[in-house]
Amino acid sequence: MKLSADIAAFSNRLGHDFSRPELLVRALTHSSLSAPTRPDNQRLEFLGDRVLGLVMAEALLEADTGATEGQLAPRFNALVRRETCADVARGIGLGDVLKLGRSEMMSGGRRKEALLADAMEAVIAAVYRDAGFEAAKALVLRLWGARIGAVDPDARDPKTALQEWAQARGLHPPHYVEIAREGPDHAPQFTIVARLSTGEEARATAGAKRQAEQAAAKALLQRMENPDG
Repeated sequence: MKLSADIAAFSNRLGHDFSRPELLVRALTHSSLSAPTRPDNQRLEFLGDRVLGLVMAEALLEADTGATEGQLAPRFNALVRRETCADVARGIGLGDVLKLGRSEMMSGGRRKEALLADAMEAVIAAVYRDAGFEAAKALVLRLWGARIGAVDPDARDPKTALQEWAQARGLHPPHYVEIAREGPDHAPQFTIVARLSTGEEARATAGAKRQAEQAAAKALLQRMENPDG
C-alpha cells in the first residue's frame, strides 16, 4: 500500500517507517469515515491506550525510584490523560492528516481534543502492531520527551485537588456551571465557573468544557490556599 504524500510526511515526522502502512491509515481514520472496507481507529485506540499506559508507568518508575504508588498515580494520570495526548498530537500535526467524514470536518474535527487524543493512541498502537513494543516505547518516549521529567510531583487533576480540599474541610463537592459559550461551532470558547458551597468561586475560559473546568478549579484552589496572594 502506497501512502499519500501528506501521510507519508506524517510518518516521517513520527520517525517510523511502516512495513504495514495500512495500519497507519487505519489509525488516522475516524469513525465518521469508516466503512466495511475502511475500518476506523477505535480498536487501535483501545490498544494504544494500554501501550501508552505501560510505557508511562515504566518510565515513571525509572525516573523516581523512591516514589510511592500514591505519588506516582497522579503523575501517570497527568501524562496519559486526553489533554496531554491531544497536545502531543498537535505538536506533530496529526490533525492535518486525520481522515474524517464531512460532518466532522465541517465541525472542526481536526482540532477537537477527543479526536486528536484518540488518534494519537491509535498511532501508538499502529507502531506497536507494525514493529513491536520496543518500537512503540521508543516512539512514546520521543514524543512525550521532556514532559516525563517535568511532570509536577503533585500532578493531581485540578478538579480532584479542589474536591479533596473541600472534603477535608467538610464542604460539599465543588459545582461547575457553564455561563457562556462564544465563537463558531468549529472553534467554541466555553466560560465555566467553579463554585464552592461557601460561595467562593472562580471562572475560566477555554476551547473545551473540560479544559475550562480544570482551569477554573485550579484558579479557585489557588485563591483558597493563598487568600492574600
